[in-house]
Amino acid sequence: MMVPDKDSTDSGEWWGNFQRLLESELDWPGEYVFKFIVPKSGLEEMKSVFEGEEIVVRASSAGNYLSVTARLQVDTSEDVIAIYTAAGEIEGVISL
Repeated sequence: MMVPDKDSTDSGEWWGNFQRLLESELDWPGEYVFKFIVPKSGLEEMKSVFEGEEIVVRASSAGNYLSVTARLQVDTSEDVIAIYTAAGEIEGVISL
């Protein structure tokens, strides 16, 4: 999943479409799996996005990037979007 740049003119439309997709495909509340690729330097920021939650971190072969996976119980599609938005503030993060 490629999340648009927060300053993109298409950003609002993209998030609206994503929220409609979440609403139509998932039951709420429910478990949602978040996956990100983050530069090693952004790990602490990523941990703060999931504060108090268990995350799985795996290093790339060179160790410069980390795969971060979190399974969270979320109440609404807005909760999902809030996490993607917070993670999107981390420099170099890629949402999957």
